[in-house]
Amino acid sequence: MDYKVKDYVKKSIYTNLEDIANAPISWDKLKNKTLLLTGAGGFIGYYMTCGILLRNDLYGDNIKVLALERFGDFAKKKFGKLLERDDVELIVQDITEPIKAERADFVIHAASQASAIEFERDPVGTISANLSGTENALNFAKDSNSEASLIVSSLKVYGTLYTGKPYIEEDDNGYVDFTSYKSCYAIGKRAAETLAASYSKQYEMNIRIVRPSYIFGASRLDDDRVWAQFIANIVRGQDILLKSNGATNRSFCYVTDTVTAMLHVLLDGENCVPYNISNEASNTTIRGFAQAACEVFPERNMKLAFANPEDEVMPEPSPNDPTPEIMDNKRIRSIGWEPKIDLKEGIRRAVAILEED
Repeated sequence: MDYKVKDYVKKSIYTNLEDIANAPISWDKLKNKTLLLTGAGGFIGYYMTCGILLRNDLYGDNIKVLALERFGDFAKKKFGKLLERDDVELIVQDITEPIKAERADFVIHAASQASAIEFERDPVGTISANLSGTENALNFAKDSNSEASLIVSSLKVYGTLYTGKPYIEEDDNGYVDFTSYKSCYAIGKRAAETLAASYSKQYEMNIRIVRPSYIFGASRLDDDRVWAQFIANIVRGQDILLKSNGATNRSFCYVTDTVTAMLHVLLDGENCVPYNISNEASNTTIRGFAQAACEVFPERNMKLAFANPEDEVMPEPSPNDPTPEIMDNKRIRSIGWEPKIDLKEGIRRAVAILEED
């Protein structure tokens, strides 16, 4: 039986996957090739895997996905019948172990714990996925003589900056406390980038690096990330209560735009040159995201409230404030990537997915 993506995902998810499958990416470079993706069952990995499978359905590109995921039962439930297709193979293992697969033409290492809760309860596992995990991914790519690899880093590599600029560029470099377990994620990502540069130099490998901003979309209702809680509030019909002034300024990027950006860099990026992934149409404060969540569905009469009345007044910015987590994206735009989904549309799509039966 031919298991088509359209028949085995929600209609609202399918709309998102079409954006990936129809994106102006150099798909010819992937045609009839094999791609290994670590973290395939994760937030990014699920959309990337299904988007590529849909590309095969629509255009016959015959791209084989080796979907590596440590939680086999979780992946089988998430992908369902799609795992019975010939163009996808589930590899159940932890990325901290050597990869048990034959070879791949392209490798994307996206497996990583990205939740503050995980940083607290499993800092060793968090940093290991970015240290030994990256090493295993790069060793696999080297042994496969892969055409290119992609290391998914993070905006957290920048640390705390005081540049005087209103945004972060790829050459900026700030402070991270490397003696704190709370830096397990940021330091792990920094080390992963250095490993990538080292493998590229020593083994003449083609390795790309991306630094995503805050990725948002449909997540679990119990996801502890602040944007996910705002979306959960909409689904539950709850007003949003901020426990701070919400003045922190951040770059957000919708999950499907993040996936297309990664594929752009994998196929057309420069070797060991980091690329920020952000969408200027979704740059906002925490307060701004919460307000947008209320405004997307005016018929639900959601309200934004503050736990402390003094937080209602937006504080005046100070020249002594650290550089906001607003990421400049000129470099990735220069290779042809353009985001499609702004903040409100992304919120609308996320809610539609979570509310669809």
